[in-house]
Amino acid sequence: MNTQALHTFHIPVMGLAFTIDTPIRVAQYGIDSVVSIVDDELIERMNAFYSRKFHFPYQETTKKALDYRAKRITNYLNLMEDIVQQKFRMFKQELAESTSVQEYFCSILPESSGIRKKIQEFAEGGIALRDTVLDYLDKTLHPGAIDVNIMTKVDKENFKDGEPLPVSYNDAHAALRGFARSRLSSALVLSAGMNPRLYSYLEDFEDFFPDADGQLKKKIVLKVSDFRSAQIQSRFLAQKGLWVSEFRIESGLNCGGHAFASDGYLLGPILEEFREKKSLLASTAFEAVCKVLENKGKTIPESQPKLRITVQGGVGTAAEHRFLLEHYGVDSVGWGSPFLLVEEATAVDKETRELLAGAKEKDLYLSDISPLGVSFNTVRNTTNQQLRDTRIAKNRPGSSCPKKYLALHTLDGEKQVCTASRKYQEAQLRALHEEKLSPTDYKLKKQHITDKSCLCVGLANAAYMEHDLPVKGEAQGVAICPGPNIAYFDRQMTLGEMIGHIYGREEVVSVSDRPNMFIKELELYLDAYKKVAEEAREHPSVQTDKKVKRFRDNLLQGITYYQKLFAEMPLSTTEKDIINETLAKAGERLVVEVSG
Repeated sequence: MNTQALHTFHIPVMGLAFTIDTPIRVAQYGIDSVVSIVDDELIERMNAFYSRKFHFPYQETTKKALDYRAKRITNYLNLMEDIVQQKFRMFKQELAESTSVQEYFCSILPESSGIRKKIQEFAEGGIALRDTVLDYLDKTLHPGAIDVNIMTKVDKENFKDGEPLPVSYNDAHAALRGFARSRLSSALVLSAGMNPRLYSYLEDFEDFFPDADGQLKKKIVLKVSDFRSAQIQSRFLAQKGLWVSEFRIESGLNCGGHAFASDGYLLGPILEEFREKKSLLASTAFEAVCKVLENKGKTIPESQPKLRITVQGGVGTAAEHRFLLEHYGVDSVGWGSPFLLVEEATAVDKETRELLAGAKEKDLYLSDISPLGVSFNTVRNTTNQQLRDTRIAKNRPGSSCPKKYLALHTLDGEKQVCTASRKYQEAQLRALHEEKLSPTDYKLKKQHITDKSCLCVGLANAAYMEHDLPVKGEAQGVAICPGPNIAYFDRQMTLGEMIGHIYGREEVVSVSDRPNMFIKELELYLDAYKKVAEEAREHPSVQTDKKVKRFRDNLLQGITYYQKLFAEMPLSTTEKDIINETLAKAGERLVVEVSG
């Protein structure tokens, strides 16, 4: 089967629930998407819902079952595969028989698509070519990938009868096992940094090694924020005979969800380094992988597998999409947050979609609500925020913490406590009261404690609400994690409109002064640098001084890179003047803040 990608974009993982069923919605059109496999309770309920909807047999996997977490994940992934294949077969039939379906499908494929041109030729030939069309589609088309995501550090230890279970039953390990045992032939996207113990566990599953034909049934994708990280992680996996099929580069700040700000490394220079060193990265890894495979007595591929480089974070126009493909040679561009406004693609409740459609730049902010202690992009006035603030006002801060996926802290010797839980926050507030702080300092520290929100429930509720499923337990509302880029999309869209925008056939961004994605990211990093510099002044040390200098130097190098890059881009004089002025002011701002 031809596995050439039908599209030049993919839909990245979003939250716990927002892409939980995206493959079922869009994979028949050849669109790749990524499902979170963190929340096995959500996954079990989606399994039950879709089994009923598509008339597949369903047997509940309760928490009494041994290894229930992995089994729930395997069962749901297998169900999604069955549903996607069923919908794909039906779609091919419709394509062969209906000119309107042919027209629609062609309208959502890239202009350069050979399949698009061929279907248009068939359409001109009429129904008499039905069998010829079906034969062509069977040989050429394929559904989009059902890829899965694991945040590597969300790997909570689990217990049975008060005794710790083996490491293989940790949350991320069990999720990995659930994917590995599924029938899927797709990719595992590992994000949030390297977890050596989890990475080593990949060796236990044959699907991550080449089969007798040298093919990989399950591929490894690493989400990275810089080239050095890619090198380190690739080398670690290569020493175990494991090939990394893709590096998914994401902006550290101009993204949805958790924001991992690098030390001033900007997306443009990062992509440039990958472009220059991709071949060396691939050949070095392949040489190491082959040696290990030989020692293990496993199949060695006859030729070096393809290494894909993809990018995501803040892209918002067809011109930016095309530039990333053509200038940096990336294989696909991730479009995340804008798809939250597309009902055909993502699981979001009506109220939250309306909130996102109306959100402006001032409403989107980098928050402290995540229990992981990592900055988290979100939007003001979510129902989750409203309920949290109501509990604080009633002097009942914190959550009942029913799921405990982020219960990674210790409190008074007790493990598995979440910083968003009522137990943790009440204990911290009691301790804070004993510190006898000034009213100002007390207020700031109290806010830092109570800002934390229950993301395990908040990031899952949207799927329940959209599908009219009961929401159990204490009300947490919906937490959502769009990137800053969604401020420029001000209405809900159809799938056709969104894809038309990506490929430059439609314009759904109404804001005329939307900043270029690279410039927007630079502005976000300047704000981050200001905070780093202020903290260094408040708590001076050799280490903080080095961090500030490294951050500043990287930003200045990035600004110089962009000055050269934009000078060579085919932009209007007005556009270049605006960008050059912005870059000049950014450099001046760094100098001023250093002297300050």
